[in-house]
Order: sequence, then structure tokens, then C-alpha cells
Amino acid sequence: MISALRPILEGFVQFLRTPTLGRRVAGLLIVALVLLLTTNIATFVMMQRTADFNDDVEETQLLRRAIRTVFIDLIEAETGQRGFLLTGNPEHLQVYNDAINRLPTSLQGMSEQAEGDLDVGDRAVHVRELAEEKVGELQRTIDLARTGRVGEALGLVRSNRGKVAMDQIRSETLAMDEVLQTRLQFRTRQSEWAGAVTVIANAFGAVLILVLGAVSAWLIHRYIVEIQSARGALDRLNAGLEEQVRDRTADLTRANEEIQRFAYIVSHDLRAPLVNVMGYTSELEQAGKIVDAAITDAEKKRKIDPEVVMAVREEMPEAIGFIRASTEKMDRLINAILKLSREGRRHLVPERIDMSAMAQHIADSVRHQTEAADAEIRVAVLPAIESDRLSMEQILGNLIDNAVKYLDPTRPGLIEVTGQAAGDGWATYHITDNGRGISDRDHERIFELFRRSGRQDRPGEGLGLAFVRNSVRRLGGEISVQSELGKGSTFTLKFPTRLILADVGDFA
Repeated sequence: MISALRPILEGFVQFLRTPTLGRRVAGLLIVALVLLLTTNIATFVMMQRTADFNDDVEETQLLRRAIRTVFIDLIEAETGQRGFLLTGNPEHLQVYNDAINRLPTSLQGMSEQAEGDLDVGDRAVHVRELAEEKVGELQRTIDLARTGRVGEALGLVRSNRGKVAMDQIRSETLAMDEVLQTRLQFRTRQSEWAGAVTVIANAFGAVLILVLGAVSAWLIHRYIVEIQSARGALDRLNAGLEEQVRDRTADLTRANEEIQRFAYIVSHDLRAPLVNVMGYTSELEQAGKIVDAAITDAEKKRKIDPEVVMAVREEMPEAIGFIRASTEKMDRLINAILKLSREGRRHLVPERIDMSAMAQHIADSVRHQTEAADAEIRVAVLPAIESDRLSMEQILGNLIDNAVKYLDPTRPGLIEVTGQAAGDGWATYHITDNGRGISDRDHERIFELFRRSGRQDRPGEGLGLAFVRNSVRRLGGEISVQSELGKGSTFTLKFPTRLILADVGDFA
């Protein structure tokens, strides 16, 4: 570790000892960063203090408002009580009832705001006790008046017990308001001071930026002059390099045209037998319907062999379904090749893809193969992504087809398709099998064109995985394999959950 760092340290020491423009720029940037960092820290601290002061001001204002609301509700309740006792008019009770209904909420708000406040907390508790006492006195007088004992009610009012309680409430609320007013003025001055300091710090930072900008501009001007003196030699070197690039680009263009013509010819040759298969499949399906109808008529007259009935009504439609799913898949691939050869390129079309449904559809299309091999494909719930549907279908289809193709006949086959969302804008999918496995030395080789691994006892030209890796890269993803001979393989796909065409290849 130390030996590896020694060349880096020696180069850094040499850089510091050499009086170059780069060293001066680096020194200036270090000083600038230190000063700017100091200014930013000071600004942040002052902004935080200003925010704290503003929070205190807001809480003080809310507490003052809560205290005043309690006092006003008590006054309105007393006003309604006096009016009812003096006039006997029930309309005055509406004012009283409204104030009494609001009072619990007002008292609760005042208590919550004053809780923990060392200056006014005890006074708020006392005000609440006095308010409850006052409300009790008001309610007793109203109850007496409602039962016709107005004289007793007025006598209770003249006893001045309610007035004493109200005077105490007024005294306590005024005392609390004075304390809060003093605190509010102090916090306001603190907030103004913190704001002024913040402005000064920002102004200092702005001046510092301007000075550093001017010095940097001067240094950059000198640097540009030095660069221009070396640009001529670089241009001469680039001229020869550009000529080589043009030659190789022309070669690649010709090779691409040849590939397009080859793809066009091959796809046309494939389409003819595919059309025949699709046509004969339709005829076979129609024939199956006719035979089914004949069996239905025959069953009315005599007993039909159950195996014949199962073959016609279950096995034959299932086989036809498998054939149709496979031919439809092949037809889509041929259409993609034809379109690619005609246009010379295929633009990716991002759309929302239900990966679970896609993988299950691919698994269903090869069910006849897995049943024949005593194998099973399990598709878990996969995270959906926004990508190119055709490319994704081709990728999964190739990997699942390979997994089925290279199952180990000595044990029941199992292929699992799982996946999870990484939470950072990526989704990962795993295609795991318990097949033959791949040798360690072939883990990278299998992704090369026309290269295959292991015994060559299965049909194929070694194009599938090369095509898969190219398609994965076009979608901005990654593919890797973990495998061991005799135990199976796991292919891991990693894709962005949202395909952005500007970030990936857009040509076939």
C-alpha cells in the first residue's frame, strides 16, 4: 500500500516545488475555498440563529393571541350573562353560549402555548383556574334566573365574587402580556441583528468572489495564451488521426450495409416457412374443431375412448396454442429484422412494461419444452420498468430459451426468474437455472459472437448472448453471469427503471 502511494506523494512534492502557473492557480483555489467555506459556515450559523429568533417571535405572538382570546371569550360570556339577567331576553344567552363553547378550545390553546414557559407558565395555569371558577359563577346565576329566582341571581352578582375573579384574570393576562411584549421586543432586535450580520457576511462573500474571479480571469488568460502556443502541434497530430477515423468509419459503414442486406435476405427466407406453419396451424385448429364436433355427435350414440377425447379437446388445442405462441414470437422477431434492414436503424420506444407478465408469457411459450424435459419455470413478482418492449422481450426470451436448452437431463429442471428494485433508479433481474453450468474460463467468452461453451450438442450459432449483451447495453444496462459446471447458472440484468434515450445508444 505504501509503495503504491509513494509515486503519488513524490509527484505531489515535485508539483509544490516547481514554480508553475498550475501551482499558483492551485494555491489560489485553496485559499478561495477556505475563505468561501468560512463565509458559508458563518452565513449558515447566522441564518440558523435568525430562524430560531423568528420561531421564538412567532411562538410569542401565538401565546399573546391565545391569552387575549381567553380574556375576550370571558368578557363576552359575562356580557351575555349580564344582558340576560337584566332584561330576561333569551337572545342574550346566544352570546353567552357562543363564548362558553369557544372557551375550552381557547383555554386549551393557551395552556399548550404556555407549557414549559418559565416566565408565564404558572400564570397561565392560574388564569385557567380562575376562568373555570368564573364560568361556574356565570352558569349558576343563569340557572337561577331560568328557574325564576332572578333576585338570588342578582344577589350572587352583587356579591362581587365574579368581579374579583375577573379582576384577577385581567391582572394576570396583563402581566403575561407585558412579559411577552418585552420578550417579543428583545427577540425582534436579536432577529434584526442576526439578519444584518448575515447580509454583511454575504456581502463579504460576494466581494471575495469578485476579487477571486478577477484574479482567476487573469491567470486563465495566461493559461490560454500558453495553450494556444501548443495548439498548432496538436492540430497537426489530430489531422492524421482524423484521417484514420474517416477510413475506419467508412469500413464500418460498408460492413453495416452488408449486415443489413444479409438480415433482409435471411428474414425473407425465414418468412416463407413461417407463413406456412401459421397457415397450417390455423387449418389444424379448424380440423380439430371439426373432429371435436364429430366426437360430440358420436358420444350421443356410443362411448368414446377417453384418451381420444382428451387428445382432441385438451392436448391438441394446447399444442396448437404452443405452436401459435412460438410462431407469433418468431414473426415478431422477423418483423423486427425486416424493419431493421429497411431503415438501417431502429429507434428505441420507451414504455411502461409489466415485467412479470412479459416473463410469464415467455415461459408459457416454451412450456412444451419444459414439460418434455420434466422442468419448471417459476416467475416471481418483478419490478416494472419504463424501457423498450421489443428489446426487453428479446433479452428475456434469449436467456430463458438458453436456460431451457441447457438443462441437465439427470435431474428435474428448475428455472427461476426473480427481481427487485434497487431504490436508486435501477432494477435488477435474475434468471437462475440448475442446468449444466458454464466453466469459469468461458464466463466472458459466451458473450462474444459465434462463441459457445461446453459440449456442442445443442443447435445454435453462438449469436444469442452476443445479441443479448448488445441489447442490454443499448438500454443503458449491464449483464453478468455467475456459474459453476454441473450446478447451474445465474444471469443478472441491471437496468435503469426509466430509459432516457439521450444516455444510451439509439441505433441498432
